[in-house]
Amino acid sequence: QVQLVESGGDLVQAGGSLRLSCTASGRTNGNYVMGWFRQAPGKEREFVAAITLSGTNTYYRNSVKGRFTASSDNAKKTVYLEMNGLKPEDTAVYHCGLDPRGRWGERTDSRIYYYWGQGTQVTVSS
Repeated sequence: QVQLVESGGDLVQAGGSLRLSCTASGRTNGNYVMGWFRQAPGKEREFVAAITLSGTNTYYRNSVKGRFTASSDNAKKTVYLEMNGLKPEDTAVYHCGLDPRGRWGERTDSRIYYYWGQGTQVTVSS
């Protein structure tokens, strides 16, 4: 069993920055795939970024490339999402997911992530 806990969400002005954290506990041995997804009110959950727990591989949705950076501290079993140049359209609840099977090729598909955190709210004001 794996538990994920996210933190770092807040209310910021457009152009501001936030760093989200997602810490895994429990049975976390392995080079898992960690995904960041977000869900805005009335919208479906969408892929934001993915990273292997080792930090070796990263991938981003086009709209956040150059603004968001995913990183990993394997010793702490924690992944981060550094978000710069935030825009009102980034407003959403951000969730991290963990795929224990390490299916990097399917990293943008929310269905591969077996474990999810509770989410953290990011609100960007204009």
